[in-house]
Amino acid sequence: MEELLQTIIEPLVDHPEDIKIKREEHASSITYHLALHAEDIGKVIGKHGRIAKAIRTVVSGSNNEKIKKVFVEID
Repeated sequence: MEELLQTIIEPLVDHPEDIKIKREEHASSITYHLALHAEDIGKVIGKHGRIAKAIRTVVSGSNNEKIKKVFVEID
């Protein structure tokens, strides 16, 4: 899943070397924390959060563990 996030986010940002993805697993959910360069945060969120919502939709749709919910947080 980290590779999928990396593949989606890299073309959107100017500083792909600063992308850091941290996985945090809980009993009923998995949260991915994205750490980005300060200039790239707005590009990944998009106008009115449209890009971030699309990223979350793709990630939750490709979730192999259907029992757990998947969340993506942009830091």
